[in-house]
Amino acid sequence: MSATPLVDAHHHVWDLAVRDQEWITGPELAPLRRTFSLSDLHPLAESSGVGATVMVQTVPVPEETPEMLAQAATDPLVAGVVGWTDLAAPDVTDALARLRELPGGGRLVGIRHQVQSEPDPRWLVREDVVRGLSAVAEAGLAYDLVILPHQLPAATAAARRLPGLRFVLDHIGKPAIAQGALEPWASQLRALAAEPNTFCKLSGLVTEADWRGWTVDDLRPFAETVVGAFGPDRVMYGSDWPVCTLAADYAEVLDAARALTLGLSVDERDDVFGGTAMHAYRLHVDHD
Repeated sequence: MSATPLVDAHHHVWDLAVRDQEWITGPELAPLRRTFSLSDLHPLAESSGVGATVMVQTVPVPEETPEMLAQAATDPLVAGVVGWTDLAAPDVTDALARLRELPGGGRLVGIRHQVQSEPDPRWLVREDVVRGLSAVAEAGLAYDLVILPHQLPAATAAARRLPGLRFVLDHIGKPAIAQGALEPWASQLRALAAEPNTFCKLSGLVTEADWRGWTVDDLRPFAETVVGAFGPDRVMYGSDWPVCTLAADYAEVLDAARALTLGLSVDERDDVFGGTAMHAYRLHVDHD
């Protein structure tokens, strides 16, 4: 048995009584318009053998990250939190330090911003943003990239400019899986993977596929491209719960990821399902 715990490197929680999730709009996303809590996740994680998770921000507001850290402080399942702060703010270094001082601040492992919503495709290499990313690196944190395929070139430029920062690509860059369109995503992904300070989450595939009729074979060319580009030691599994429930339940997402990595060795699968997340996020997990 592997000494590395099974890590779900990407999930969310939100409480609509505390804060609206303004991105949940329209009838297709209606199933997500309810509160999802860690108590909802626990039985799912336990039944799937997940021993640790990384909880990721959902909205770019300063109040959310302290709330997530407070939850992580009292819940041993959450090994890390990827939070938010304004990267373009002049006091970004101090803001990161303040987060670290909060209850649960030791669980802060990364920062993320909804770059996918930024109209400027070169947002990641704006001078004020690069300054903020430098502060993230100096704080010893990782930076999660939630981007669309056309923003991959800017992500690659940022990774090249900041070799001391660990960049983690969420949801494999959101390619058009439903359309089966590998290019130009695949070429741009390989360019990002050529930078040694980059990692990629094998997450979000089912919601980029046809929600109502996807198969593992639909996902396979995209997963194989990711593993081939980054290597298993820079690929990590994430459920993207509860967003994944639009297309599959928690166990089905994990089963799909396992099916997509059957060709890997035991050690390589240990990387994808735990080791890479532990390394990229510097997680400290207590396990038997």
